[in-house]
Amino acid sequence: MARLDGVTVRFDNAATGSSTTVLEDFSLQCDAGEFLVIVGRSGCGKTSVLNLLAGLLDPSVGNVQVKGKPPRAARHHLGYMFARDALVPSRTAMGNVEIGLEVRGVGRAERRARAQKLMDQLGLSGAEARYPWQLSQGMRQRVALARTWALDPDLILMDEPFAALDAQTRESARVQFLNLWERRRSSVIFVTHDLTEALLLGDRVILMGPGGSILENIVLPFKRPRNSSELPYTDEFRVLERKFHALLADKQDQVN
Repeated sequence: MARLDGVTVRFDNAATGSSTTVLEDFSLQCDAGEFLVIVGRSGCGKTSVLNLLAGLLDPSVGNVQVKGKPPRAARHHLGYMFARDALVPSRTAMGNVEIGLEVRGVGRAERRARAQKLMDQLGLSGAEARYPWQLSQGMRQRVALARTWALDPDLILMDEPFAALDAQTRESARVQFLNLWERRRSSVIFVTHDLTEALLLGDRVILMGPGGSILENIVLPFKRPRNSSELPYTDEFRVLERKFHALLADKQDQVN
C-alpha cells in the first residue's frame, strides 16, 4: 500500500550554508489493511514520514510510493487527519464533512448522504448545522474524523489525531475510530508519542529514534477486537510497554 525506500530528508539553510537531516536512509512498508503505528519522541521525523507519503514533502534521496505510484499521483487514495481538526470556520459541521467530496465533484445528494451516515455513526446527530465555534473540541475532532472517512480512502495518514483531547474524550474518539476502521479496514499509518495508544491501536508498531533510526519493529500479539479497558492491565501488554519505554529512554540518554 505504501513504501519508503532509502529515504533521506535534508533541509538546507542557504543563509548559513548549513543543513539539517530529519530522516536518513529510512525505509518503511505498510501493507494493505495494516494498522501501522509509528512512535517516537518529538523531532525524530514521524510527521515527515506522513508528509512524504502525502506528497507534501519531497525526499532529498530515495523513493516514495503509494499503491505503486508517486504520492501526488495517488492522492485520491489518501486521507490525512492532523493533530488539530483544521475545520473551515465558515462552514457548518455537515459542510466540513462534505468538503472533500465536494472538491472531488461528488453530487450534492450523494455527499450529503455519506456525510450524514458518518455523523450518525460518530454521535454527531443534531450537530449538523452548528459551526466549529459552537462545538466542543471532542466534537470538532469527530467532525474531522468524519471528513477523513467520507473520502473512503485506501490509506489513512493520522498525525497524533487525539493528542489535544482530554483522557475521557480521547478514549471515546479512539473507540469510535476503531469501530469505523473495523468495517472498512483501510491501511492506516498512525503517528503518536503515546506508547499505550500505540499498543491499543496497532497491528504493528515501529519505534523511531533520532534521525529516523528504527529502534524496534514488532507485530503485536493482541487479537481484535480489543477491549481497551482491560488490555492495558494484561502481563503481555505491560511487558511490551516497559520494553518500549526502556528503548526510548536509553536512546534519549545517548543523545543527551
